[in-house]
Parts: sequence; C-alpha cells; structure tokens
Amino acid sequence: MTEIRIDDLPVRDELRGKSPYGAPQLDVPVQLNTNENPYPLPEPLVARIAERVAEAARGLNRYPDRDAVELRTELARYLTRTGKHPVALENVWAANGSNEVLQQLLQTFGGPGRTAIGFEPSYSMHALIARGTGTGWISGPRNEDFTVDVEAAAAAIAEHRPDVVFITSPNNPTGTAVAADTVLALYEAAQAAKPSVVVVDEAYVEFSHRDSLLPLIEGRPNLVVSRTMSKAFGAAGLRLGYLAAHPAVVDAVQLVRLPYHLSAVTQATALAALEHTDTLLGYVEQLKAERDRLVTELRALGYRVTDSDANFVQFGKFPDTHATWRRILDRGVLVRDNGVPGWLRVTAGTPEENDAFLDAVRELMKEQER
Repeated sequence: MTEIRIDDLPVRDELRGKSPYGAPQLDVPVQLNTNENPYPLPEPLVARIAERVAEAARGLNRYPDRDAVELRTELARYLTRTGKHPVALENVWAANGSNEVLQQLLQTFGGPGRTAIGFEPSYSMHALIARGTGTGWISGPRNEDFTVDVEAAAAAIAEHRPDVVFITSPNNPTGTAVAADTVLALYEAAQAAKPSVVVVDEAYVEFSHRDSLLPLIEGRPNLVVSRTMSKAFGAAGLRLGYLAAHPAVVDAVQLVRLPYHLSAVTQATALAALEHTDTLLGYVEQLKAERDRLVTELRALGYRVTDSDANFVQFGKFPDTHATWRRILDRGVLVRDNGVPGWLRVTAGTPEENDAFLDAVRELMKEQER
C-alpha cells in the first residue's frame, strides 16, 4: 500500500504540519504529568455508579435525556453550595469534558472570520480548539512571574477586538490564579472593544486558595465560567465538563451541540459522583497539602517555583528543559515538559509518589554538583 501522510490529504490549510494534543503515556512507576487526581474513587461511590449505570442500562434502547436536566440541576446545586453564588438549572450546561464545552463556545461565538485571545503560556487546548473551529488565535502577554499584565492585556484586547477572550484561573501550566479585579478589567475592555464573550476556565479552582470567580457572572451576560469533573472529582475517565453563565449563553450553545451528546451512562456516572461530593472534596484537601509540600520542598532545594493554586507545581529553571525531564524520567518519575522554556511541571500525587519525585530531583541535584 502506498504510504500516505496527513499532508497528502486535502486537509484544511491551518491543520497542515500540526501535531495532535497529548502528553506522553509511558509505563513508569510514578506518573505525575497529566494533573490527574491520584486517588481512586472510593468503593461506596464505585458501587453507587454501578447501581446508577445499571438503571440507565435498562433504557439504553432509548436516547438519553437530550438536555441532561437532572444532571444540570445537581451541578447547579454543587456550584451554588461551593461557588458562593446562586446558580439555577438555566445557568448550567454540560458536555463531554470541559474541552467540548470550550469547543461549543467557540463554535457558537468564534469560527471563520472571528478571533479568540488567550494570555500565554496557558492551556494549549484553547489555541488548538480555536484552530479546529476555524477561529483565529491571538497570543496575549503575561508578566515574567506568569501573572496577567492587566494593562498590556487590555491594550491587546482593544487592538485586536477579539470575539472570545480566555482567562485561565488557576492557569495551566503555571498554576497562577487571577484576581477578580483583573477579570473585571478585562471584561470591561472586551465589552468596549467588540463586545466579546469572556471565558474564565476554572478547571482547577477547587484546589485554589482563592474563591471561585463564579459570582462575577451576575449582571454580565457575556461572561462564562467553565469547569470540569476530571480533577477535583477524580473522574478524568468520565469526561464531564460544564459551564455556568447567563441562560442566553446556555440557549446559544445548544445551537451547535450534537444530538443527545451526553450518553445516559455518562449522566448516570456524573450524578453518582455528585452524591459523594464531600468525600471527593476531602481528597482535594489532601492534595492541596501535598501541593504546598512540593512547593516548600522544591524551594528548599533551591529551585524556582511558581506560586500554585492548582494541583500541580511549575518549577525550574533549567538550561535544557527536555534533558532534565529525561533525567527525572530515568529515575522512574514522569513529569511534564510543557514547552515553557526553562520550566517543568509536576502533578501533586500521593505522599509516596511525591516522595519518589523529590528523591529523584535530589539525586539530580547531587549529580549536577559532581
């Protein structure tokens, strides 16, 4: 058979020469590279998922609830309880992971002839989803300490007049959170320029020292907060993301959603997880303590560490980031080389996993001292 490459196919020009998103999936003893929650779901929750899924299985000959009313109602209750702002069913939408939520937002408010801006380094999927939806991408500035430069960001918004603005808090891969007044300043800049939809990506907010930015949606119909169950809920394999916004935004994204996009099994599993919120958030508290321990230990070893509000830590700096990543991997620990020059990122794992990581970097430092 003749060898055919992607670029030999009639793919869109903006996809030529590009690589798909993904982190290395290597079989090593300690995997701390994809910001997963290291704790398996507790057995009572596993049993409840089995019950919920068994109930759903009896009706799999029928399409699932197209609007996921029960699930969205429970997500609204969770947000109301934890986000310090009342949220109703009409404010919430759910999809297959927060990436599908972001894709639907870009399909609705972006697209050919429109642009989106993010402040990089940040979550690389924002740019990738923009490209996939035909939305032009603009890379906005950050400060040296990876915080958002409000003046420069507002100036970039005024100059480029984007249709969608992404603000990631806590930010991935740096871990830095964004203050409410920064979001408000950029929201005002965006409304003066276009107006634009401003998306606050809060995938890691449950790990933050700061409160959620959810209350900011009040009176701001163009502000959207996106969330995921992959991190705090320890349900990366579930693929369930959601957003909170003005009901008009929820109505708008339904113009582009695929029919019956959330399976009955997905909805049943998410509902079971929401029944065990308190237990799962208890694991979050353990991970926050472990994250803070990693920050303290790495700084004590002499590394530079970015302040983190997430379940991961960015540390450096290294003259050859990839070579350092490889030397840590050689010691059985997989961390993430995100392409931020001089920096690596490590996910907070179990105490034992974090000990293995810290032992690896200590050995690395001794090796460099020889």
